[in-house]
Amino acid sequence: MEVTCTRHIDAPTEKVWVLMTDLEAFPQTVGGIESVERLDDGTGFGLGTTWRETRTLFGRTATEDMWVTEFEPGRSYVVEANSHGAEYRTSQRIEPDGDGSVLTMTFSGTATGTISKIMSATVGRLFTKATKKAFEQDLADIAAAAEAQSSPPSS
Repeated sequence: MEVTCTRHIDAPTEKVWVLMTDLEAFPQTVGGIESVERLDDGTGFGLGTTWRETRTLFGRTATEDMWVTEFEPGRSYVVEANSHGAEYRTSQRIEPDGDGSVLTMTFSGTATGTISKIMSATVGRLFTKATKKAFEQDLADIAAAAEAQSSPPSS
């Protein structure tokens, strides 16, 4: 299964990148994320960054350990996780688009266990639709935060 969502954001790539990589602020930026706990000894965000993320997805709270496996500063990163008999991979890429940016998220999940393979075959389509909806909301949340920071103050 693979889901790709793209969104134009009326903010420069630099501002969006900061929001995409501010691990500690994820719960304030993305409404579906309830908490983040850093698991590495580092600071910042880059290759090897690891954390435990709790989010509401499909009406349920789930906690997953995640880690950055690919990192291109200012442009993109890939996060991976293993859970409940499946391997998950999410990439985020930011690109300039005029005065704004285009943020693309791609999520893929591969069933590795017998039960997850059966579930994928029977309810995979519903899971794909729900995943797309969740990632579209994540993009909307990031866009709203970036655009709020980029808009001139009202007088």
